[in-house]
Amino acid sequence: MVNAAQQAKETYDELRKMLPPLLAGYLAKQRWFGGKARQIRSTEITDLVPLANARLETFVLLVRLEYATGPGETYVLPLICTQEPTGESATTSLTIHRPARSTDLHLRNALADTEFLHSLLEAIEQKVVSRGVEGEIHAECTSVFHVLCADSTSVLQPRPIKAEQSNTSIIYGDRVILKFFRRGEEGENPDLEIGRFLTEKKNFPHIPAVAGWLDYTGRDDKAMSLGILQAFVPNVGDAWQFALKALSTFWKEARKYSGGHLGRVPPPDGPVAARQQHLPAPLLEYISPYLDAVHLLGKRTAELHLALASEPTDPAFAPEPYTASFQRAFAESVQTLTERNLALLSMKLPELPSELRGKAKDLTARQGEILQRYNTVLGSPIQAMRTRIHGDYHLGQVLYTGSDFVIIDFEGEPARPISERRVKRSPLQDVAGMLRSFHYAAFSFQLAPSDGMSEMTNYELRAWAERWYACVADRFLSAYYDNAAGACFIPPNRDDLSALLQLHLLEKAVYELGYELNNRPDWIAIPLEGISQLLT
Repeated sequence: MVNAAQQAKETYDELRKMLPPLLAGYLAKQRWFGGKARQIRSTEITDLVPLANARLETFVLLVRLEYATGPGETYVLPLICTQEPTGESATTSLTIHRPARSTDLHLRNALADTEFLHSLLEAIEQKVVSRGVEGEIHAECTSVFHVLCADSTSVLQPRPIKAEQSNTSIIYGDRVILKFFRRGEEGENPDLEIGRFLTEKKNFPHIPAVAGWLDYTGRDDKAMSLGILQAFVPNVGDAWQFALKALSTFWKEARKYSGGHLGRVPPPDGPVAARQQHLPAPLLEYISPYLDAVHLLGKRTAELHLALASEPTDPAFAPEPYTASFQRAFAESVQTLTERNLALLSMKLPELPSELRGKAKDLTARQGEILQRYNTVLGSPIQAMRTRIHGDYHLGQVLYTGSDFVIIDFEGEPARPISERRVKRSPLQDVAGMLRSFHYAAFSFQLAPSDGMSEMTNYELRAWAERWYACVADRFLSAYYDNAAGACFIPPNRDDLSALLQLHLLEKAVYELGYELNNRPDWIAIPLEGISQLLT
């Protein structure tokens, strides 16, 4: 009789020979696959791991892809293998024809199977170790698991989230949510690493508590994160949606003041400038509830950074000083980013709307000025500490509960390798990311006009957007600085603080320029506006 290990080895050997030619076409149809724009040179199945407490025909497959250019990637495919047709579309299933046998192999996505999803949650609860052909999967849980899942895990019905994303997420009974990482990388995923730190060491209440995780360890003892189980946070949407709702009511009121003289909002004098006087008192009072919420978000952001900087004995989280070598490497990085994105902007000038070409052409001529601004800050010692940060902080990474905010998704920028995402940086990079997100919200009217905008000139729309952004940015910064005052990551000199924040704002806006040119050309006006304002 063939035992489980032997059958797994036979399936592994069979799939290694017959599956690779089918994988490129299959992966190209998956929303979570990040290599759609790259040419796959080769595919290899590197391991097959049956889940110990699941059906034998259910397993996790590790697939290594090599591309024509650039580094390769590993993708993780939980699959159900049967000899009966799945009845599913070619998008979610694979069929392997076996001429030498009477039956074919049919593979389908296990993360859409309720029984398999129950098995995953039970494996985390029971800390199951599942042994594969080349390595093993470890399931672990924290003390939070038993608080969140006090009932039997069998009654927590799994519900996959259908939103477009690079991972696959499953909600269990509105108690916990499992984020399964589709792209595997060596090392602990920062979302899990930071989440565990804030949950187990700091008991930080404004993130989803980590209840458990899945990881894979190969024969070389190198590990990669496969998934993170967190508390499910009931919410009324993310902070981006909250901002757009606040803006919708703002525009309805602002139109009452159309036709009056509106001068340009002056740039901030230092890191915080009280520019609320640039809004009429009735309108300022109208948006004050949203400004109060923004104040709370600034406070929560500072509290997050203080928590991340509070463990000097843990090498992964202990604050570190800026060094000359770090600043040189940072300067080289932002120079390369700027040169690449401005070259792309220059190349795409003929494709831009006519009303944007002048501003875009002017920006390409100011490359030297941008680089000089970087060098002015990075060419001198920075009197502050670097810490772990969120790394991809914007309104979409914060949930609004109706009365408070919960910060999510500490993966950092998924396009960067884990080693880069774990580098300690200035928390002001997160602050800049949130400010740029507020700016995006303010100028989103250019993409989706609200009621009453037709009564206002483009000049008025831009002027009111500047005023809304100025008030929101100041309120956020005021709360942040009030709560982070004296922290090791805040430069003690006000001018140095302002210069470092401006550096990160400019870096982020230049990054956005390249992103929009490559992915959403209709949005290019927003980073163009942002860079122009920062260079004023």
